[in-house]
Amino acid sequence: MDRPLRLVQAAPPVTQLARVIEALLVVASQPLSVEELAAAAADDAARVEEALQLVAARFAEGESGIVLEHVAGGYAFRASRDAAEACGRLFERPVERGLSQAALETLAIVAYLGPCSRPDIARVRGVAADSVVANLVERGLLAEAGRSDDAGAIEYRTTPLFERIFGLGSLAELPRLDDLGGDAAEIRKRLEQIAASRGA
Repeated sequence: MDRPLRLVQAAPPVTQLARVIEALLVVASQPLSVEELAAAAADDAARVEEALQLVAARFAEGESGIVLEHVAGGYAFRASRDAAEACGRLFERPVERGLSQAALETLAIVAYLGPCSRPDIARVRGVAADSVVANLVERGLLAEAGRSDDAGAIEYRTTPLFERIFGLGSLAELPRLDDLGGDAAEIRKRLEQIAASRGA
């Protein structure tokens, strides 16, 4: 007896998948990884990567008001450089230029040393960090990362929003302290002292 023929449904064209990926990125509240996009689109990760290339070409800097970027371990849209200032006026967002020197220093310490506690930050900066840390947590740039083993102090880490605002795919993309010049040697010395004291 002949077996009935089974129809194999062909995968949709990559251009159609690119439109689905585009929609997912528009509605997402945070960057999405290839795996997350593949699961949501019910498609193959390799095809999702191919579709992302089409989306990136369509939303490239200088071609569109929004730009696709790889940031915080995933993909997300951001305003183009041409539109960023107008978007900043429309929405109050924690952008780099809106951060105080103390906030930038604190973010740098947590990014390079983290997770670390308020006392750790205070030892590096030489001043109390309570209000600065609280402000950065409120703005979504720092988050609690548990408690230290020794004193039980709350430790903090940077968030995906921090990586997104500063255009980092991950913390591994931070510049090396040796490349920063200026007071980098002193900063490195202080960070190493804190790291050594925590490991003792």
